[in-house]
Amino acid sequence: MAEVLACIETGKSVRKEFGDGGRLHIDRPLPFLCVFVEAGKREAGSALGVGDHVVARDIASANAVYLLAPDIATARPIINAVGRALQKRFGTFLLLEIGELADDALLTDDAPYLPPFEVKVFHTGDAQTTLAANVLVEAVQDVKAKFRTPVVQQGAAVEAPAQDFAFADTGYPSISLRFAPIYRQPGSDNVYPDLREQLVANIFDAGLQAFAAFIRDIDGLKLTTHRQLGRKAFVDAVSRADRSIDDIASSFDFLLAVTPINADAAWAEFKAGGFRTAPRFLYRPLTVDIEAEKRKLFTIAFDRFEDPVLYALYREKQQELDLQLSMLAARETPRFIELGRALYGPVEPSLVDVATRILTATADSLASATEPEMADCFVLDRRARAMIAGYQGQYPGFEATVELRGDLPSGLMVSGNRLLVSRSTLMDRRRVEPLLSHEVGVHLLTYFNGSAQGLRLFRSGLAGYEGMQEGLAVFAEYLSGGMTVERLRLIAARVVGCAMMLDSAPFERTFASLTDAYGLDPDDAFNLVLRLYRGGGLAKDAIYLRGLLQLLDHLKAGGALDPFWMGKISASHFHVMQELSARGLLQAPVVRPDFLSHPHAQTRLDLARQGISPLDMINP
Repeated sequence: MAEVLACIETGKSVRKEFGDGGRLHIDRPLPFLCVFVEAGKREAGSALGVGDHVVARDIASANAVYLLAPDIATARPIINAVGRALQKRFGTFLLLEIGELADDALLTDDAPYLPPFEVKVFHTGDAQTTLAANVLVEAVQDVKAKFRTPVVQQGAAVEAPAQDFAFADTGYPSISLRFAPIYRQPGSDNVYPDLREQLVANIFDAGLQAFAAFIRDIDGLKLTTHRQLGRKAFVDAVSRADRSIDDIASSFDFLLAVTPINADAAWAEFKAGGFRTAPRFLYRPLTVDIEAEKRKLFTIAFDRFEDPVLYALYREKQQELDLQLSMLAARETPRFIELGRALYGPVEPSLVDVATRILTATADSLASATEPEMADCFVLDRRARAMIAGYQGQYPGFEATVELRGDLPSGLMVSGNRLLVSRSTLMDRRRVEPLLSHEVGVHLLTYFNGSAQGLRLFRSGLAGYEGMQEGLAVFAEYLSGGMTVERLRLIAARVVGCAMMLDSAPFERTFASLTDAYGLDPDDAFNLVLRLYRGGGLAKDAIYLRGLLQLLDHLKAGGALDPFWMGKISASHFHVMQELSARGLLQAPVVRPDFLSHPHAQTRLDLARQGISPLDMINP
């Protein structure tokens, strides 16, 4: 305890293990302590049942400052010593004890619907603690329950049964919370996993709100959100799981594995056949042992994270990697398209409507288009290397490479820290800078910013990140002045073609529709349809327009761009990134996109904040 108290005095972290699974954890000194005492050991000599009170333990250990104790006798002197030290440091101190009720009393065999469940909250009577307890109760009651809703009994410490408020006599402001074990299946030791995760996340958050209410007037602890009281450091279990997830994510390149290596020959074959028969596509052999990687994927343990937010992020990524590996196993089979639909989602009718309006509204502009000056792969190679060198000047860790490849369709793609440029690429020279802003200024930049975060997950990408990534990348083209009519039409045509592909239209019919009905150039239409039908039918290309629309809505609602530069994240993770940043788990981007310094970028960004449509983004 002398070492622990010295750490509290100097502001250092503490993690001390002691007998029978006990642990004292102090991420950083804060004016509260969350306590859990093992079930069944509240009376001397009693035995602990297998799996007892596992959710209460998880809730307690999710906090930045917590104590897990094997029994009350062990907990009491630790609480007294730590409480004195924290009270001395901050001028106040709150004790929150969490446990579970013995059974789920309101659940009966003949209940026609899932009934409410019991929650009991007792507290000492001082004004600050009463306020915190009221906030705790309100937060518990405000949860939008998916299965069962809580019914809360609230009372003073003197009204609490001894087993429900073991530390009311410590002299510290104290709250005791007990909840029914609704995550357990009646009559067995099995659990409902969804309920368990929801209970941990919801009650943990309610506890943080109570702590924030209790300390709201303390100088030096002004909070913008109660989530700032969460952890500022992650435990070793997170680092181990992060490395394992990254190793699996790095063991294959999904897009490269489903991209044909014979695009030029396939185009010649398709053209020679009068555009009537779909060409044959050839793919590089898979370099990943799918079964082996799946075994590794599902042996990664997330149960020691002690952080509900990180737990959820890694579980989502695990499920996404599983889908990607399943898709590779199903490459060139009918299952591929259905697995892709599960990964990227269907093409919603509203998105098709937006895409069709873009194609219709811009149809007349094609006739007036002038012959552009062209740039080949060597121009792109030189300019990409110069752009990367500029980013390296800002951040030496920006160690990207450029590769000219003969086994890719015309265009560019990013794979990890590599920019791959097809040797057959030939494009309007005006598009070079915007396209490199897309690939280097967004995809590579977020890879290296994510690498600098300390968790590799932010460079390989949170689950579902691709939609927002592509939306940002297309927006980058607009900010850098390169959103041409042709480019916007191509993005819209991808949505229309993707919807046709998912509706089982054959390759040649989708090609004919894009050329005849929407006026796409045959070369462009072939490359587009190749992307849609690669691997057996890939539903990815609708995400560009969908992600752009999500980003425009985000900006119109007053949302910021900076969190998106921290790493590869989805729109649904924006608030998660804000929380992790507020907690100190994430740092500001080490490098920012160069296109934000374009002479007209700020004006264009301001227009987007006022509210614009994709058609308004066409640069003159």
